[in-house]
Amino acid sequence: MKPSEIVRALETLLAIRQPAFLWGAPGVGKSQVVAQVAAAHGLELLDVRAVLLDPVDLRGLPRIGEDGASVWCTPSFLPRQGRGILFLDELNAAPPLVQAACYQLILDRRLGEYELPDGWTVFAAGNRESDRAVTHRMPSALANRMVHLDFDPDLDDWLAWAANHGIEPRLQAFLRFRPTLLHAFDPKRAEKAFPSPRSWEFVSRILTARPDRRTLLVLLRGAVGEGAAAECIAFLNAFDELPHPDAVLADPSGIAIPEDPAVVYAMCESVARTASSDSMPSLATLAARLPVEFGVLLMRNAARQEPGIVHTDAFAGWACANSDVLV
Repeated sequence: MKPSEIVRALETLLAIRQPAFLWGAPGVGKSQVVAQVAAAHGLELLDVRAVLLDPVDLRGLPRIGEDGASVWCTPSFLPRQGRGILFLDELNAAPPLVQAACYQLILDRRLGEYELPDGWTVFAAGNRESDRAVTHRMPSALANRMVHLDFDPDLDDWLAWAANHGIEPRLQAFLRFRPTLLHAFDPKRAEKAFPSPRSWEFVSRILTARPDRRTLLVLLRGAVGEGAAAECIAFLNAFDELPHPDAVLADPSGIAIPEDPAVVYAMCESVARTASSDSMPSLATLAARLPVEFGVLLMRNAARQEPGIVHTDAFAGWACANSDVLV
């Protein structure tokens, strides 16, 4: 399931307080999606890393009560009131005894004498066993207590998120050009760094620091691996060497069209960000000169940037001229 589908599923389960477990490869954004659901509904998010717990950490410590009987002092991190999501991250990486301690909390909403408040729902997440991450096989008794959702990264969902979270626009353009690099994780290879939605967010932050070119290459290799880093830097270099969008729009019928598809793609991304009703005639002229697939790309991205351009005469004329490829 792609992230937007996961969100809808979690919102449905949230309404009935049904526990769920998100399965996904490292770095795909499982915890971010849970945080997104909590924020959208104004809920507190309590993120508990199960892998860091011992069984006694959940049950708490005993003390002698006034009547001489032992009473369990439940841990302070468990909620006592309000509404929220109790998120047990990396649950299947926790030792079996810790997972066993979660049985009653997940199904019965209790843990010894502790009771989870009515306004709280339990969600959990972890890596798949096939990812060769640190995991323990989840006991069937625990697995049967939750709805299981498989998390798959999706470029359109990631781009929608990136546009609202300050991700470097050139990096968004690169991943539109090379969508398979959004998440390229091979558990059979012993790579320390690999492309993932999480590591591309690292790259965006690195780019905002504006390191020199040599340092940038080293850092990107350390974030997304050597191959992805080399492709990304080549694209960024092509993007930076393009004529300014204003120069392109000033002479759309005469500007030289690059031969390298990656550079043409970068040009389309760069110019599309200037989209407006005033620039639409120049955009349509440039789109008509590009190979048809790049013309469609330019106009699609321009319409995404400024939806109102679809009502202009220039856009209507371009659409009519390319109606055979727009059907």
